[in-house]
Amino acid sequence: MTRKPLIPLSPGMKIAAQITPEPTQEDLDFIRQMGVEYVVLWTGGDKASYDYYASRKQLFEAAGLNVYGFGSFSVHNQDVITLGLPGRDEKIEEYKTHLRNLGQAGIPYTTYAHMANGIWSTEQELTRGNAPARAFNLEKAQKGWWVGREYEGPLTHERKYSEDEIWENFIYFIKQVAPVAEEAGVRIGIHPDDPPVYDLGGIPRCIFGNFDGYKRALEIADSPNVGMCLCVGCWLEGGSQMGKDVFETIRYFGERKKLFKVHFRNVDKPLPYFVETFIDDGYMDMYRVLKAMRAVDFDGVLIADHIPTMGNHPRVGTAYTIGYMKALVARVNAEAGK
Repeated sequence: MTRKPLIPLSPGMKIAAQITPEPTQEDLDFIRQMGVEYVVLWTGGDKASYDYYASRKQLFEAAGLNVYGFGSFSVHNQDVITLGLPGRDEKIEEYKTHLRNLGQAGIPYTTYAHMANGIWSTEQELTRGNAPARAFNLEKAQKGWWVGREYEGPLTHERKYSEDEIWENFIYFIKQVAPVAEEAGVRIGIHPDDPPVYDLGGIPRCIFGNFDGYKRALEIADSPNVGMCLCVGCWLEGGSQMGKDVFETIRYFGERKKLFKVHFRNVDKPLPYFVETFIDDGYMDMYRVLKAMRAVDFDGVLIADHIPTMGNHPRVGTAYTIGYMKALVARVNAEAGK
């Protein structure tokens, strides 16, 4: 296979809005009113085609917006891939087609997650100002969820799986898709396990639930096209069990040009029990996180993620969060002399 150059990015940190690929004019106006120039999109497998990706790129560009990334729910968080279940090879072929379609459409990035039984949460709780927010309490956790599927413990897939099995299945997957990403010029950013509890439902989250797992996985991939979608919130959820703090993680992977996208969110405290909160209200100083990213010349996008409900309308929290992010980016850039 021929390695194609990575689809080029403009320099500097960028903020992207995560939005439906079928926006209203009001949606487009809202993004531009916030001064955001990039979007990240997701769709289902029924629409994950070159024609659809290209049409969305054209639609957003006509509104003055750039499509940075496009994900397909159908090839993300797939238990058949993570656990090596029947249908794995067909799902991997679907993923390869997704990459080729993105490359052909000129879209530079996609996010991948390797969780076999979804994102686990417990009942919503209240954060600052009685804002409803996602929570996780390990003592009460019973099930995970991913796009219409629920996975209930204590064994979500009938038996316990070993670390070796999870690693073998990741290697089987990544050795097939990395060359296709190189051929297409597309970046794959791998998202951390959420939450990064070692064992949920009998399945160890041993690869993307800690620093050493990421380091080994990206060394195995051995590709400039395979890197990290750093969810700062997940890293803060894990706390000391991640092996390295968020600053060491940014420095190590950023210096190696392995940071492709950042989910910029905060939590009140680490596991075993956390509540997501506003970016200025958690235990992390997010200004320090941006300074660390600026120090490694991060040139991907930051997105506002898992925003608590504010003012009884999703746009209120989005506008507040992105406005705060824009101010932080302007500050760290100014301090760096740019």
